[in-house]
Order: sequence, then structure tokens, then C-alpha cells
Amino acid sequence: MYHFTALVTCFAILFYLFTGIQVSKARVALGVKAPATSGHPDFDRVFRVQMNTLEWMPVFLPSLWLFAVYISDAAAAVLGLVWIAGRILYLAGYSRAAAKRGPGFAVQGLAAGVLWLGALGAIVWRLIHT
Repeated sequence: MYHFTALVTCFAILFYLFTGIQVSKARVALGVKAPATSGHPDFDRVFRVQMNTLEWMPVFLPSLWLFAVYISDAAAAVLGLVWIAGRILYLAGYSRAAAKRGPGFAVQGLAAGVLWLGALGAIVWRLIHT
């Protein structure tokens, strides 16, 4: 069973839902009416955090689960928590200024890369050695 990975998946979804709430709050506070996706720099940054998180989910989630299946549930969960921490850092930085998003992006990108490369390596290893 992959209980740790499942829990981290729930945390990642919770974080994504949180970013959606942040966008809704920014819409109201800054007067950006739906369906507009821009209009005020503060709104634009919060919106990009949500959309960038959404854009990374198809990379992160399959990599997380493949890593868990082929390598380790616990290690996948730890790397998944690092990815979420990077997304939180990204949110904190980008919400203040676009130029401050780099460290969070680097952390989450590195975590996702390790998950993907680890899974790929383990899959290839098993293919070669079967």
C-alpha cells in the first residue's frame, strides 16, 4: 500500500484548492470580474501561482506515483512534501513580486525532476534486468 504517497497527494490537492481560494479573494479585493484572467498586477501574480501549480500537476503527480511504485512510498512522500514546500515558497515569493518566484520554482522543479528521473531510471532498470 502507498499510504504516504496517497496522503501527500491529498496535501497537493489541498494546496491547489488553497490557490483557487486565493484567486477568488484577489478577484473580490481587486475588482477583477470573471471571466477576466488579468487586470491588476497583484491579481495577475496570484492567478499565475494557481495556473502554474495546475500546469505542474501533470508532471508531479504521475512522477510521484511512479516513484512510489518503483522505488519507495516513503521516499516519494518526502520528495512530494519537498515539492509542496517549493510551491508554498513559490506562492509566497510570487505573490510579493514576480522576481521573487525563483527559489520556490527551483525547489519544486528539482523535487519533480528527482521524482521523474528516479521513476524513469527504476523502470528502465527493471526492464533491462528482467
